[in-house]
Amino acid sequence: MSDEADDPSPSVVLSDRQDLPADHAALSDLATRTLLAEGAGPVELSVSLVSEREMADLHARYLDDPEPTDVLSFTMDEEGLLGDVVICPAVASAQNRDLDAELRLLLVHGILHLLGYDHDEEDERRAMWDRQERYAGVRP
Repeated sequence: MSDEADDPSPSVVLSDRQDLPADHAALSDLATRTLLAEGAGPVELSVSLVSEREMADLHARYLDDPEPTDVLSFTMDEEGLLGDVVICPAVASAQNRDLDAELRLLLVHGILHLLGYDHDEEDERRAMWDRQERYAGVRP
């Protein structure tokens, strides 16, 4: 019998606190596959789908911007906890007619930020966008 602490697979916990349809199983599977492909190991990732109001509150509190955004990533400082990816499907749907594709892209984008990727410099952006497209199957 295997102990959960010995399991090298990542754990994904998804919470949906908004009204638009989202394929929870597909998003959880994508998150797990992305983490495995990046060699993240046995970490826990929290994914939250939130309303525009909740996202605006988070964006204002942490980045001093009162407008809702599409995705935020929050790194955790505890061993075994990678962090939180918070996605606002309402904002995502305004950016792309294919909500499922946009959610996949945003999820992978948020995970890559938690893993240390950034897009401030052109070479960093190119590396991150290549990974996003590979994992999410969507061009940024």
